[in-house]
Amino acid sequence: MESFHDEETDDQSERALKSGDFSSSSSSSSSSSFGYCRRNSSETMTSAEDNASWETESSPVTFPLFKSPTHSKALSRLGMRHQERFEDDSKNVDSEVEMMKERFSKLLLGEDMSGSGKGVSTAVTISNSITNLFASVFGQHQKLEPLSSDMKSMWKREMNCLLSVCDYIVEFVPTSQVLQDGTTIEVMTSRPRSDIHMNLPGLRKLDTMLLEILDSFEASEFWYTEKGSGRGNSSRRHGSFRRVLQPQPQPQRNEEKWWLPDVCVAHGGLSEKSRKNLRQKGKCAHQIHKAAMAINTTILSDMGVPHSYFASLPKSGKASVGESIYRYISSGEKFSPEKLLDSVNISSEHEALELADKVEASMYTWRRKACLAHAKSSWEMVKELMSDIDNKPDKNCVFAERAETLLFTLKQRYPELSQTTLDTCKIQCNKDVGKSILESYSRVLESLAFNIVAWIEDVVFVDKTMRNQQ
Repeated sequence: MESFHDEETDDQSERALKSGDFSSSSSSSSSSSFGYCRRNSSETMTSAEDNASWETESSPVTFPLFKSPTHSKALSRLGMRHQERFEDDSKNVDSEVEMMKERFSKLLLGEDMSGSGKGVSTAVTISNSITNLFASVFGQHQKLEPLSSDMKSMWKREMNCLLSVCDYIVEFVPTSQVLQDGTTIEVMTSRPRSDIHMNLPGLRKLDTMLLEILDSFEASEFWYTEKGSGRGNSSRRHGSFRRVLQPQPQPQRNEEKWWLPDVCVAHGGLSEKSRKNLRQKGKCAHQIHKAAMAINTTILSDMGVPHSYFASLPKSGKASVGESIYRYISSGEKFSPEKLLDSVNISSEHEALELADKVEASMYTWRRKACLAHAKSSWEMVKELMSDIDNKPDKNCVFAERAETLLFTLKQRYPELSQTTLDTCKIQCNKDVGKSILESYSRVLESLAFNIVAWIEDVVFVDKTMRNQQ
């Protein structure tokens, strides 16, 4: 009876499937579905072979899927967006690759596009690359506000590429190595060069700190207006929505910074929190400026003086510094560089730089004369030692020391001085790639830190003036 009932149920299901009526077959098989799943393996194989004959004809599993027009259009739009995003990413990668090819070609050619071998050295090329990159990123950035994301990524990406050269500048030092049998031997191992190992991590840290200072002014209580626009109006920096009910004329410094935008603050000045934050950031930027300037001065002093600079020196130090300064330096009285600078009328940075060039040239002129005076034969040196003549100091050495002290005091009094003629000559004639990278990197960070300090001082000046107007 059970086998007969199963055969009858299968016949009904097959007729229902062929006729397209699924209601009766589903109802009749629902009661025996659990028993069907627990059949023996032989019966399951037999039913599978029987079902294979009709599944290809009218089985619901083989029915084609129906896609709505809206669904297909959405899928096509999604695919188009994905394709466009992929094309944009590929274009960005291609542009970056082309830019790196251009930089690499200029580095190999020494900035000589003719390829005739008349280009500058690799050290000068990398130094110019860092300087040009700084001008491209920060040249138009003249406000206390964060860098744009594109400029910031460009600065970090290209600086990492230029600084990666330092990873391969090494020096060999002897180290002890113990073998397996206990024997100690001395081998030469490589490590980063000492000047790069000491200065490059610090410069990277200073770079990060300067960018963080700019990022901290994303939401500030002051804004900027371009030259010629109405001062105190609503054309302030993006992101400031504070209304000024009674616009007041904004005070401006009577200086030669005509290219900088004007600083504007609300009537009554800044809040105490914002004022405290400005002072803190100003002190931090000032310390960064001092650190970068110290590194730059050390690197420049380590560079040798080129022969072309010695060839351009005057024959006497007196002709270089002039009659009045020479009379003060050569006087037998106690030398005071502060009094000498007070007596000299210096009204601009250009005049201070010109005086620094003259004093530096006279210093090396007197040093060269002192070296030539001591370049004597061995018999003359013996006679001078016997007669105790060398106890009297050489006047050229004394003049050179006083000129060096005067130059140091002048640079301390005018810390914003540009590079002297000797510094520029050292950079152009330098062949050491590591020193060139450290010098140019510290120089651009020094310039950025100095600009940030100046921008903060401008805001503090306007805030103080607005508070005094109340």
